[in-house]
Amino acid sequence: MGKRILVAVIFVPLIFVLLFVVSPIWPVALPIVISGLSVLAVHEALWSTGAIKQANISGCSLVLAGLIPFWVYYNGQPLPALCGLFFYVVLLFCAAIASHQQITLEKMGSAFFLSVMIPFFLSSFLRIRHMELWRCFILLPFLASFLSDACALFAGMWFGKHKLAPELSPKKTVEGAVGGFVGAIGGMLIYGLVLQMGFQLQVDYLRLALYGLLGSGVSQLGDLSFSYIKREYGIKDYGNILPGHGGILDRFDSIIFSAPLIELLIHILPALQ
Repeated sequence: MGKRILVAVIFVPLIFVLLFVVSPIWPVALPIVISGLSVLAVHEALWSTGAIKQANISGCSLVLAGLIPFWVYYNGQPLPALCGLFFYVVLLFCAAIASHQQITLEKMGSAFFLSVMIPFFLSSFLRIRHMELWRCFILLPFLASFLSDACALFAGMWFGKHKLAPELSPKKTVEGAVGGFVGAIGGMLIYGLVLQMGFQLQVDYLRLALYGLLGSGVSQLGDLSFSYIKREYGIKDYGNILPGHGGILDRFDSIIFSAPLIELLIHILPALQ
């Protein structure tokens, strides 16, 4: 617990510095960070599970994962995407053919899925960065995810009795999940009040509460989804780069799901004007 808190104390200020100090001065810093996180996350997903240990496929997958955030940042035109995916798929099949059927379709599918899904979902932060009120919007995925995780943890420790998904995550409880929903909704409402009182923005609190409800739901789903992968391959953590948390995927699994949902909600049900 102490290591988790220490990482949070260091990590949260770094997020604020990156988003509100470095990014406005040097805009390309954000895609560089998202690209780096994507490469680390895909590497963990492919190698820690043992799903893909062929260097040629892994290398191509990491290159693709690193390029997708820059493609999104530079307006995501279809022709570069077609070129990148075409060459990636060709290289996958060339490696598979050369392996004499040691590289299966399942392995190629896993590599393709993880190498596209993880960076594309994380790139929601880059698409939000292009919005007019990005300084207000860009914190919403963090609030939905981190507050949900923290409140679920403490609610589970204090009140947890009924297991939520024992075969995937033995420590998660129904009471913890409810605490995560309450924490995310409450955090969103407090954030809306700060924006209204401090920055004179028009806030739709009902929609903001919906952001918290749905954001917490997909955050917990993201956590369980990547736990599903870990249990399938019999591993505890994706890595040890973050003390008390594990790997990048162990910390960002919920963010990977909450960021694209919040981006969609901003477009469909705008809560801030």
